Amino acid sequence: MRIFLTGATGFIGSRILPELLAAGHEVLGMTRSEAGARSIEAAGGQPHLATLEDIEAIKAGATETDAVIHTAFDHDFSNYAENCTKDARVIAAIGSVLQDTDRPFLITSAVGLGDPGDGSPAREDVFDAAHPTPRIASEKAGAEFAEAGGKLIVIRLPQVHDTVRQGLISPYIDITREKGMAAYIGEGRNSWSAGHVLDVAKLYALALDKGEPGRRYHAVAEEGVTMREIAEAVGAGLGVPVKSLSPEEARDHFGWLSIFAGLDMRTSSAWTRKTLDWTPTGPDLLTDLGNMDYTAG
Repeated sequence: MRIFLTGATGFIGSRILPELLAAGHEVLGMTRSEAGARSIEAAGGQPHLATLEDIEAIKAGATETDAVIHTAFDHDFSNYAENCTKDARVIAAIGSVLQDTDRPFLITSAVGLGDPGDGSPAREDVFDAAHPTPRIASEKAGAEFAEAGGKLIVIRLPQVHDTVRQGLISPYIDITREKGMAAYIGEGRNSWSAGHVLDVAKLYALALDKGEPGRRYHAVAEEGVTMREIAEAVGAGLGVPVKSLSPEEARDHFGWLSIFAGLDMRTSSAWTRKTLDWTPTGPDLLTDLGNMDYTAG
C-alpha cells in the first residue's frame, strides 16, 4: 500500500517510517520543513510538506494514498487542551477524505481513555468519556468517523521512551532540574505505563496490516511504573533529592503537569499482544532513565 504518514520525522513517526518500508509499503511522509523532507527522502520515503494548521495540504496527502497513519501532534503541553482540539480538527479533515472508502485510518490517542474506573488497569475495550485528559477530543473525532462507516483503528500511547525522550517524563525532568528536587505525590504509588519507541513503531505497522477496524490497541510494554520509582531514577540522574509532596504542594511544584502527576495510568496490553502477535523487546523505562545523559538538558 501507499501510506500517508503524518509526523514522519517525529519521535515515533520517524521509527514507523522504516517499519512500513520494510513491510513493502510506500510512504508519503508529512513534514513541516525542508530538512525533514531531506530526511524522509534519505530513509526511502516521499516527503509531503504541511503543518498541522494547513488542513488543505493534509487532506491532499490523504487523497493520494491507500491508508493514513496519523502521529503528528503539537507537543507543547502548556497548551495541551488547545493542541488536542487542533488534533481533532486534523482527524476530522482526514476523515472527510477517507469517508465512504475502504481505506484504513490509524489515529493516536492516550491509554488513560481506557480506564474502567474500578482501579484495574486500562483496557482496549473501554472508552472513558469522562476522563479528564483533553486527548479525549482525538478519540471523539475518530469515533465520529467510525460511526459514519470509516475504517478507524486507534493506537493508544503510554509514556513512549528511549534515552532521549520519555513522554510526560521529559517535562517532569525539566521541572525537576529547575526545582532542584525530584517529587512525587503522597506515597508515589500511582503508576504510569510505558513502551519503548521501537516497540511502539512496530505496533503501528502491525495494526495497519493486521488490525481490525473499530478496535483500539495499547502500545504498552510495562503495565505500570510507580511515580516514586520514576522520581528516584530521575533524582539519581540529576543528583537531586527525592521528596514526597502533598496534593496541594504538587499543584505549585508541577504547574500544568499537576493534572497528570497524581494520575494512575496502569494499562493492560494483553489483548493487543494476543491479537496482533506483538511482543515488546526494547529496554524498560527505568533502564532508559538510568542510561540517559542528564547533562544534555
